[in-house]
Amino acid sequence: MSPRDTALAAITEYFDSGSFQSELAELVARPTESQDPRGAPHLMAYLTEAMAPMLEAMGFSCQIFDNPQAGAGPLLVGQRIEDESLPTVLTYGHGDVIRAQEGQWREGLEPFTLTEEGDRLYGRGSADNKVQHLINLRAMAALIETQGKLGFNAKVLIEMGEENGSPGLKTFCEEHEELLAADVLIASDGPRLSPDAPTIFTGSRGGALFDLKVELREGANHSGNFGGLLADPAIILAHALACITDRRGQINVPEWRPDSLTPRIREVLAALPEVKSGIALDPDWGEESLTMSERVFGWNSFAVLAMISGVPEAPVNAIAGWARATCQLRFVVGTDVDDILPALRRHLDTHGFQQVQISSADRGSFPATRLDPDHPWVRFAATSLQKSTGQSPHILPNLGGSLPNDCFAEVLDLPTIWVPHSYAGCSQHAPNEHVLKPLSKQALIGMTGLFCDLAEHGAPKD
Repeated sequence: MSPRDTALAAITEYFDSGSFQSELAELVARPTESQDPRGAPHLMAYLTEAMAPMLEAMGFSCQIFDNPQAGAGPLLVGQRIEDESLPTVLTYGHGDVIRAQEGQWREGLEPFTLTEEGDRLYGRGSADNKVQHLINLRAMAALIETQGKLGFNAKVLIEMGEENGSPGLKTFCEEHEELLAADVLIASDGPRLSPDAPTIFTGSRGGALFDLKVELREGANHSGNFGGLLADPAIILAHALACITDRRGQINVPEWRPDSLTPRIREVLAALPEVKSGIALDPDWGEESLTMSERVFGWNSFAVLAMISGVPEAPVNAIAGWARATCQLRFVVGTDVDDILPALRRHLDTHGFQQVQISSADRGSFPATRLDPDHPWVRFAATSLQKSTGQSPHILPNLGGSLPNDCFAEVLDLPTIWVPHSYAGCSQHAPNEHVLKPLSKQALIGMTGLFCDLAEHGAPKD
């Protein structure tokens, strides 16, 4: 057999023997909740007891760093430098998970116990993101095991705070630019477009999180005595929100309507299959002139994440003194990040809502990034994945969600190739999170083949 075939056979045996499932179970068992103080000791243990030993057994040297932002999770950098003349791949993953949501999982499932049911493996982090970096590391291990080398240089960055908005990650990349220097980022996060075929995305939509608040007076006042005499902040806020979009969610703020949905991007998106998520979608929601793929991958969207006025769990007959909504703009390249909130201020003022205060949140915001879908690294990865899996990968100009890709694309100045190993119906960030076994096996084969092709052919030429 060729070296490539030998490595693919080894990774297939790794999955079929149950080793993959066993290792994933060990990772899922670690309650690495970065949003809960009880998870703090497990964040460091994930790196020292799970990641570092795995990487060191693969011939990587490892360093663990405190986060440059006080109180945020630690980071690990692993390196295997075989020859300075070879191309260097940086890969990334995050070992932290969102809150476990104990008691909300269905009967028979526990968040930190990997449970097999048919083709599904349930557990917190099974999809986001433990399975994803496990697949990529074990794909590299298959080359080392069968060929005695990678055939390229590799660096691994594992952070423990992505679910908190990756605090400190950008600063860390700035401070350790030389340590993290590479030719390309090949990493995995987020969902595939379809569970049965690989996906490549080259960036992500940005996310701007902010609060809108109407604060008219201290305390609440009796609705019988003052109804019709005192302005209701909740009503004012509701009307302010209603002027941001029309009734089907089409954005009315002119500066929030991007100019980057070019004919080439529309052509790339037109080649994608119908958007399927495992839940019923609303075809009459969003920008009417766009296809569903264009709405989520090529356009901006506004959402109200939460609203409050008064005491919802115990309402009383009183007009509240204030109302607040937490909102989010998901935005693509072509949106002026610095003008997002100023543009909203101008828009609200124009419509008579000077009373509405705007405050930017200190978390949950990422810039938008996008690599040209015709870039040589994209073509190289697509060709390799098709060869290994027999499936033509879906190519997205960017993920619909947000992730810290700017740290790699802008700070480290790398072409960014993301090959996700989950799917939209995985219940990510919800109870009953799971990963699909057939998808995982295909992903292991695809990534092993991709690394084999990089070892054999080197970096693609511009």
